[in-house]
Amino acid sequence: MANWCTRMVALLLLLMLSAAQASFAQDGKPKTRILFLLDASGSMLAKWEGSDRMEVAKNLLAHLVDSLDRHENVEVALRVYGHQFGRERNDCKDTKLEVAFGEDNAEAIKKKLVEIVPRGNTPITYSLQQAAGDFPEERSRNVLILITDGLESCGGDPCATSEALQKKRIFLRPFVIGIGIEPQHEKQLSCIGQYFNAADVETFETVLTEIVTQALSQTTVSVELLDDQNRPTETNVNMTFVNALTGEAEYNYVHYLDGKGKPDVLDVDALLPYHLQVNTVPPVLERNLNITPGKHNVVKVQAPQGELYLRQDGPSPYGQLNAIVRQAGSDETLNVQRFGNSQKYLTGKYDLEILTMPRMQLKGVTLEQGKTNTVTIPPPGQLAIPSQVQGFGGVYELVEGGGQRWLCNLPEDNSKVTLALQPGKYKLVYRMKSAQSSKFTFVQDFTIRSGATTTVKIFNR
Repeated sequence: MANWCTRMVALLLLLMLSAAQASFAQDGKPKTRILFLLDASGSMLAKWEGSDRMEVAKNLLAHLVDSLDRHENVEVALRVYGHQFGRERNDCKDTKLEVAFGEDNAEAIKKKLVEIVPRGNTPITYSLQQAAGDFPEERSRNVLILITDGLESCGGDPCATSEALQKKRIFLRPFVIGIGIEPQHEKQLSCIGQYFNAADVETFETVLTEIVTQALSQTTVSVELLDDQNRPTETNVNMTFVNALTGEAEYNYVHYLDGKGKPDVLDVDALLPYHLQVNTVPPVLERNLNITPGKHNVVKVQAPQGELYLRQDGPSPYGQLNAIVRQAGSDETLNVQRFGNSQKYLTGKYDLEILTMPRMQLKGVTLEQGKTNTVTIPPPGQLAIPSQVQGFGGVYELVEGGGQRWLCNLPEDNSKVTLALQPGKYKLVYRMKSAQSSKFTFVQDFTIRSGATTTVKIFNR
């Protein structure tokens, strides 16, 4: 019965993967290389449902590599540890690449599996380090499947080693199959990669099929950008699938909706962990996407947007006028928006600092879903100083309650200037360079009106 189940699992696996693998090859996707890292320590001789753990592992692996060998775009290899020396030697470098990657090497792997006899200890960390050199350097999807019935026995840190190798992109997130592992010890293996508990032979068969299906099947994702009524109406936004482990950008897309309002379907590698950054203003980050391998996944992101349009009446003597946009109550600059332009933002309240002279502060500007909020400011007036003298001084804004606020200094080499100023009351304070005392400081109040020019002449006092 067990042999019949094994044959059926292998046949089912072959049928499930043939179409997906053909699609991968046609799309020019990289070759998939699967390295089986097999535990052959002494404990693998333990009895397991009428046989022993090692014999079960050998039989299932033999059928599996036989079926995988029929795929043109897949290569497999076999590394074993704990099989060269007895436990009395306590050899923590007892690991060997028994069959290297290559085409049509299923027979070589099956032959080697027959020869392996469990003997020694469990140098998982060192084996992972050595496995890094087993994968050819050319571009491929590198997958590692660790099959073990024990924990690290040589004092290494397999979790840190696995993470470091993943960050270097030596291999994708590994798969770990634990045979007879006590529940309290599973955490020591689950940190290496995606962990599966093979509690019995039937589960072991199922897990092997599931893992290889995940490794080879096509996985797709659609992203729905939801408005404030949870409708997927937002689109045309840059978005990035970020590797949650390395922080690198794996895929960059500009979101698209078809004529029926449906987002398009995107291919992703399901063996990588992802965050999704939707580059609205401000951006939205969806952490740790739950992507099911071999299936179509829908990721929903709350991203309701409104639009801000900045407008100035009449021609602007400022030239290109900008506004600093911040989220309400925040000191962090979110965007610098030009007048005359529209920009989408997430719905909510924003503070604007308009780079006029003096700067204008608009607090709590509200943006609503699908609506445009137009902010209009009056055109400035101008201060004209026709005097051509050298000296020192500046312009102050007069504020309510009798106070004043410094705005700018005048050029020292020539006081003849024209300044654009927002409507309001001001004061000019100036001392000519030739004046020999502070008491000769010139002070003049003046008023600026929108669209008009105010002339102030400097006199020596």
